[in-house]
Amino acid sequence: MDKSSKKPIVAVVGRPNVGKSTLFNALAGEKISIVKDTPGITRDRIYADVSWLNWNFTLIDTGGIEPDSKDLILSQMREQAQIAIDTADVILFLVDVKQGLVDTDAKVADMLRRSQKPVVLVVNKVDSFAKYEADVYEFYNLGIGEPHAVSAANKLGFGEMLDNVTELFDKDAVGAEEDDRPRIALVGKPNVGKSSIINKITGENRVIVSEIAGTTRDAVDTEIKYNGKEYIFIDTAGLRRKNKIKEELERFMIIRTISAVERADVVILMIDATEGVTEQDAKIAGIAHDRGKGIIVAVNKWDAVEKDDKTIYRFTEKIRNTLSFMTYAEIVFISAVTGQRIGKLFETIDMVIENQSLRISTGVVNEIVTEAVALQQPPSDKGKRLKIFYTTQVGVKPPTFVVFVNDKELMHFSYTRYLENKIREAFGFKGTPLKFIIRERKDEK
Repeated sequence: MDKSSKKPIVAVVGRPNVGKSTLFNALAGEKISIVKDTPGITRDRIYADVSWLNWNFTLIDTGGIEPDSKDLILSQMREQAQIAIDTADVILFLVDVKQGLVDTDAKVADMLRRSQKPVVLVVNKVDSFAKYEADVYEFYNLGIGEPHAVSAANKLGFGEMLDNVTELFDKDAVGAEEDDRPRIALVGKPNVGKSSIINKITGENRVIVSEIAGTTRDAVDTEIKYNGKEYIFIDTAGLRRKNKIKEELERFMIIRTISAVERADVVILMIDATEGVTEQDAKIAGIAHDRGKGIIVAVNKWDAVEKDDKTIYRFTEKIRNTLSFMTYAEIVFISAVTGQRIGKLFETIDMVIENQSLRISTGVVNEIVTEAVALQQPPSDKGKRLKIFYTTQVGVKPPTFVVFVNDKELMHFSYTRYLENKIREAFGFKGTPLKFIIRERKDEK
């Protein structure tokens, strides 16, 4: 069964200092492949990919700022629990055996229990089960099921915990993505006009739009028919808290974005033309890039910008510089208010979807690679030169290539990028990232 259609999301909730990040890092292992030049996407690692047996899922850390007073901690935890309830398929509730059962834990447990979402209760810092057995059982009193004893620092007890997590995934939902209508996620900062564009396309006020950031209730999926084709738009508006703390708002937005991007085929990053492209936009774009999704940058409110003959050129250049890690992204200038270039937006969506699923025969890929190697010699180190034996496409969404070489170490990032550019020159692949897996084979005579 192909589990890539929609990766389940597991959110970690827990008080400060119960070991959330230790657990997070232990589960994520060293496999954090954040694109090196994606600006500021993981100063605080909010999400990571985890695989267990034949499951892949996305782990999200909902924690944010560590509050200092008791009542603040509770409100903070409620906030985190709410985010987890809104976005996750399974919630990992982490408690600390050394601090024992705390009032805050009980209150958050009530909230989780009422949500009807599957919860796995994890008791951390149990470095010896014999020693802490009685203390672990105390957590039965939370009324959210059996406590799993783990030690995140020593990576003990993970197997049972992960078995429990994956048992709770909705097998039907993961397998039943029979719906083959393209899914388009609209992402971007608050107030760039994500809901307005859906209203314009549907021609009715399906989504209530107003100027206050954070008024759209929840992520809404809208079915849209355009030129006889059907699409599902996933809107990430849903910032319903007028939040005091900017970092928290940002974190919440990123978690929302991750859960929308995870479900989408193509991501439309909306940018406000009157504000220009920001670091925040780059962060959001980085998530989609990281996830191998098709990407379109839609510059909204273009009608409100004073223009001369160079405006589009200058604006495009600014976007290309800020989003330098995704030169393949398509850029469309639109207006949700006037409906300008909405048709172009749909043409671009169709093109990107096609490119995401484009397959190239091995013979043709190898011709291109051979020619590329002839034009620019592969790198060498200490007299040993990189040899590329052959290249083959092994997957789509995103198009994925395996390159067999004599020595992985010699395959520099820049040479991989050079090959990518050559493949793009031949096939376009506009709007979609390409993924390269480098495999080593011993010298073939």
